[in-house]
Amino acid sequence: MSGGDDLPYRDALPYRLVATDLDGTLLRPDHTVSARTRDALAAATAAGAAHIVVTGRTVPVARHILDDLGYEGLAVCGQGAQLYHAGEHRLLTSVTLDRQVALLALEKIEAEVGPLFLAAARDGLDGEVLFGEGYRMDHDGMSLVPFTEPAELWSQPISKLYIQHAELGDDALADAARTAAGGLVGVTMAGTGLVELLPLGLTKATGLSLAARRLGMTADDAIAFGDMPNDIAMFGWAKHAVAMANAHQDLKAVADEITASNAEDGIAVVLERLFPAAASG
Repeated sequence: MSGGDDLPYRDALPYRLVATDLDGTLLRPDHTVSARTRDALAAATAAGAAHIVVTGRTVPVARHILDDLGYEGLAVCGQGAQLYHAGEHRLLTSVTLDRQVALLALEKIEAEVGPLFLAAARDGLDGEVLFGEGYRMDHDGMSLVPFTEPAELWSQPISKLYIQHAELGDDALADAARTAAGGLVGVTMAGTGLVELLPLGLTKATGLSLAARRLGMTADDAIAFGDMPNDIAMFGWAKHAVAMANAHQDLKAVADEITASNAEDGIAVVLERLFPAAASG
C-alpha cells in the first residue's frame, strides 16, 4: 500500500503522503474497510503516494487489523509511540511512559477528581493490556490480563495508561487530567472510554513525522484523515486535514475539510477527487 520512488510524476501529485487514522476513520463501524475505500487507496498508491496508518492502538492491538487489510507499509501506533513495519512484522521504534512519572500524574489527578479506574498497555510486539477492577474494556483484538495488585501495573515497561472515572465523561476527565498533570504527561481522548496518559510531548504528529522522514517526505506532502481529539496534533502537522462527518467537534474545528462519515466512505470521497483514477476502480 505504499508508492514507489521511481515514478517520474510523483512531484505532480496533490499529496505524496496519505495518513489515515483507523477507528472511526478508515474502519467502518463493523471494523471493516469497504471495497470502495480500498480501491481509492490503491489508486492513490498506484499513482505514487504512500499510505501510512496512524492509530492510537498499540502494535499488539492494531496488528491483526493491519494483517486483515493486507497492509504492508509503515504504521504509526500507540498515539505516536511506536513505528511498526507491518509487512515485516517488526517494531522499528518504541517510546515508553516513565512509570514513576505516570504514578505521580495519577496521584495528582486522583487528588482532584477522586479514584480512577485504570488500564495499561505494555510495551513491545506482544504487549498485553492490563486492566483493573471497574475499568470498562473493549475486547476487540486485545490480549487482556486483569490485575488486582497495583504493583502489577508497574512491573514491566508500558506504552500508555488508560483512565476512566465513575462519574466524569471523557471530555471532562481529559480536561481535569490536563489541569492536574499536564506538566507531567500528555493527555488525549482517543474514543469513547479512552482517555489516555502518554509520554509528555508525544502525539500522532511526532510519530507521523518520523515515518515521513523515513520515506523522504515532509508535512507539505501530507493529507491526514481522522475523527477524534487525538488526531488534532496530526492535523496541525499535515498540509491538509480532513475530518470525518462522525468526528468529534474539537477535531472538526481545526480541520481544513469535512468529508462523509466512516460508514459512508469518507476517505474515498476525498481521494477520488484528488486521484481521479480512484473513481474508476
